[in-house]
Amino acid sequence: MKQKFTTTFLLLFSVLLYAQEQQFQVFFDFDISETNTASTTKLQEWISDNPTAEVEKIYGYCDSVGSLEYNDVLSVKRANYVLEKLKSSNIKISGKAEIKGFGKRLTQPGLASANRKAVVYYTIPAKKEEPVAKENLSEETKNLKTGDKFTLKNLNFYNRSGVIVPSSEPILKELLSVMVERPDLKIEIQGHICCQLGTDLENIATIRARAIYNFLIENGISKDRLQYKGFGSSRPIHQIPERNEQERNENRRVEIVILDSK
Repeated sequence: MKQKFTTTFLLLFSVLLYAQEQQFQVFFDFDISETNTASTTKLQEWISDNPTAEVEKIYGYCDSVGSLEYNDVLSVKRANYVLEKLKSSNIKISGKAEIKGFGKRLTQPGLASANRKAVVYYTIPAKKEEPVAKENLSEETKNLKTGDKFTLKNLNFYNRSGVIVPSSEPILKELLSVMVERPDLKIEIQGHICCQLGTDLENIATIRARAIYNFLIENGISKDRLQYKGFGSSRPIHQIPERNEQERNENRRVEIVILDSK
């Protein structure tokens, strides 16, 4: 089982930590300098997911309708609108950040709506993954009964994915040990996300719960003892929008519910 765990873990975590420079786009309605409804939501989600980002450039663009001069002004307004939104949300802006509008000078063929945009260029500082303290789940779960639940602390995923970061290996091993030591346990793995109200359109909560489910099955736990479910942001610990990163982390969690402990 140890060799199987190691192989599975290495495959699971073979991902890049961050890109040197990344891009993020938002879009605007015709002749408007404020982001459209869909992009306003998307921008807020990006802000919540990337609190350590540093913005290097914001470029605004327009479609081909209207004069060069008019679109030059409009594209700068779009870039500055995004800039102010990021500043008000405490996103770091580089001291050498370039805020620029290209008007309709770089219009791309295709849908006009695709040209009514602003592009944010940013970097994410390298984050060193530190091993976390081993959770003593065996002790915590010793007296649990049907209906009880607990949170898998120090369990973290890469942004908007079901890929678990390497520093979370100890808590996965502890959960596996509990399920081996307690063959009477049947559990439901419940995924939760932070930051956004309404439907979890990408099913991130379910994807993350299923990742734990698959991990346990791959390491010898019978699927008859396991269930999983995603709740999106419908059961937050803290009111959304959260006030800080700690509240976002606590809302973004995986919980284990004891279905049967015989």
